[in-house]
Amino acid sequence: MRKDSFIQGALILTVAGIIVKFIGAVSRIYLSRLLGGEGIGLYQMAYPIYMLCLAVSSAGLPVAISIMVAERNAVNDYRGGQKVFHISMAALTLTGVFFSALLYFGAEWLIQSGIVTDERAYWSLIALSPAVLCATLLASLRGYFQGLQMMTPTAISQIVEQVVRVVTMIALAVILLPYGLAYGAAGATLGAAPGALFGILILIACYFMTKSWRRELAIRQNNEMRPLGVGAILKRLMILAVPVSLANIMLPIVSGIDLFIVPRRLGVAGFSVEEATTLFGYLTGMATALVNMPTIVTASLAASLVPVISEAVAQHNGHTILKRTDTAMRLANLITIPSFVGMCVIATPISAMLYAIPDAGPCIAVMSFGVFLLGVQQVSTGVLQGMGKTAIPFINMVISAAVKVILSWNLTALPSWGVIGAAWATNADFGVAALLNLIFLYKYKRYMMDITHTVKLFIAAGIMGVVVLSVYNGMSIWCGNTLSTMIAILAGGIVYVIAIILVRAVIGDDVRTIPKIGIKLAQMIDTLTGIKKNKRFNR
Repeated sequence: MRKDSFIQGALILTVAGIIVKFIGAVSRIYLSRLLGGEGIGLYQMAYPIYMLCLAVSSAGLPVAISIMVAERNAVNDYRGGQKVFHISMAALTLTGVFFSALLYFGAEWLIQSGIVTDERAYWSLIALSPAVLCATLLASLRGYFQGLQMMTPTAISQIVEQVVRVVTMIALAVILLPYGLAYGAAGATLGAAPGALFGILILIACYFMTKSWRRELAIRQNNEMRPLGVGAILKRLMILAVPVSLANIMLPIVSGIDLFIVPRRLGVAGFSVEEATTLFGYLTGMATALVNMPTIVTASLAASLVPVISEAVAQHNGHTILKRTDTAMRLANLITIPSFVGMCVIATPISAMLYAIPDAGPCIAVMSFGVFLLGVQQVSTGVLQGMGKTAIPFINMVISAAVKVILSWNLTALPSWGVIGAAWATNADFGVAALLNLIFLYKYKRYMMDITHTVKLFIAAGIMGVVVLSVYNGMSIWCGNTLSTMIAILAGGIVYVIAIILVRAVIGDDVRTIPKIGIKLAQMIDTLTGIKKNKRFNR
């Protein structure tokens, strides 16, 4: 294994992410059919608490490890990078053990205090407690390899983790469901721990497999570099990690906003407890899960960006920062904009096809706009973190979460809005955070998103949306929902590819660096568009 280029690393993580999300989506569809909206609601009530424990236990160190290892290697200080890794792993083992125990022994209190409103979620909380330690160590190992700009180990571990998790999750849910819905949901959550454990074993194996590459890095060691002391390492790690940790904590807190507000405010709107739990399942277990699928690309780009940007900062190369940021944003929008439009126009057919529950369609349609907004937020967060400005995304998330609280509290309680109000509040959360991130990118690096390119993508996606809806409406007369939906999606994909070339929203320079096929693909696009070079940031 060797260091990956920026595009190659993002592509590797994207492919792995697609596989992982596909496996997860199939399992979620089956789980939704098995447990129903109420069972998924119980499952989702435990997960935000687990994510909060995981965020605190890892203390943002995976991203900090990636940044510091990349910085050390950029100045030929391999030994310094290894020292960072070893110190971090020792600290994370202790915090992982502590928070696993805290979740296990604190589950009953969470129920009694009313933080978790349905007492049937108790067993799901207990089942997730051992996963905190395993997931903490797994995330840290991934941070180390990403700091080396080696994305293949992370990709392999993600796939193995997901396969083991899904197999365990479904098996235990099926076995335990006859004993009650609470036990079935707990069985589903129990799959997280063995999945993370197998991911750790894969990364340990990769560590030994990369021995020759790490030896080459050690040979290039600059012996004039002053060794980093333990205190200096811990200080730098904390400066980077604490804001990232707080930002990570914000993710389950934002999810927790739905947990704390949505069921209660739906009650104010006139829904029963069972109806509120079902609608909560539609929002968080079905719509959110589906909307997050297209952001595989943007999450991969963000993860790949962090060490690349950190390396460029260490080498004082501002041009590379702008170039990589622009490339990542263009690629992200190329995927998220058509995903938003396509998902919006046939949301109910997609819900019926995947979940056999068309009632989740309105939530999916509203939240689909969040695909684009979340993509911008993720990429811009990756750039800011790579620049060492880790506090900024956290502050922006706090502001955007405050907006979500206000909107969700007021809109969800309106009978005419209900759970749709919570969906719009989530979109506002993504949008405010993305806008604030872009403001700070302009402040520090004078970066502005390519508005012309973005408008072209919306035009192409709009054409695609008209075709998708027309094909579905035409086909649904003759075929069932599933076949009509699949044909409409396929037709939309073909039309979108043609449209982005016709409106010149993609040029050869955008794809030239894709491994193996990039040059030939770029030549073909150059021929069709007549544009051979994008002069923005001298790309």
